[in-house]
Amino acid sequence: MRKLNTLSLGLSLWLGMIMATGSALAAGAGGKITEHDWSFSGPFGYFDQASLQRGFQVYREVCSGCHGLEFISFRNFAELGYNEDEIKAIAAEYEVVDGPNDEGEMFERAAIPADRYPSPFPNENAARAANGGAYPPDLSLIVKARPNGANYIYSLLTSYTDAPSEMDVPEGMHYNEAYAGQMIAMAAPLYGEDVDYADGSDTSIEAHAADVVSFLAWASEPEMEKRKRTGLAVLIFLSVMCVVSYKAKQYIWSDVKKA
Repeated sequence: MRKLNTLSLGLSLWLGMIMATGSALAAGAGGKITEHDWSFSGPFGYFDQASLQRGFQVYREVCSGCHGLEFISFRNFAELGYNEDEIKAIAAEYEVVDGPNDEGEMFERAAIPADRYPSPFPNENAARAANGGAYPPDLSLIVKARPNGANYIYSLLTSYTDAPSEMDVPEGMHYNEAYAGQMIAMAAPLYGEDVDYADGSDTSIEAHAADVVSFLAWASEPEMEKRKRTGLAVLIFLSVMCVVSYKAKQYIWSDVKKA
């Protein structure tokens, strides 16, 4: 029995070490992560529509040249506060492949609200060829796909800086304090004041990063607000039912004398 307990303890420790190591690698161990105050954090979190629209603008003007939004349709942008005409106008700026037609051939047409947001590349090989062998990931689920995703992406976007003098940066790589190993193939996408907001909001690197991360958080979980409202309603309902059940139990058993 003692050998069995020792074996179980050793197995548990071994599994724990593997899980901890995996989590550390997934989170990008060694990177400097900045904690940001997000409106969508916590049980009462919500998405700021103005920030989402600004973030979408940053995505369109900066990120969409390399990164796609595979799981987002144009009609989903109604949740960002755009009306039907605005969504149609946004979709019409893009072309998508459709078909086959009567002759059995594929063709291109202007996108409509029901279409998915088109990828900047036709396939992964084309994406790698255009980016020096590096594959720019799809951003639809990027916030959910990374541990501490919102803070990690925000930190990544705001942590490009000059490498220490003693560090050699290989050609085609860039120094980033938030990235594991500090060497990343993606060049700094934000430089500050490179995206002008119509509402006159701050256009610093940090502001652009916060807005685009908010947009990507929405893209990763558009139903977040509904989920949190539903969860809160369920908790309130269960709390009320607990009180009602307790009072009912007291009433039913009130005339039963103790033995």
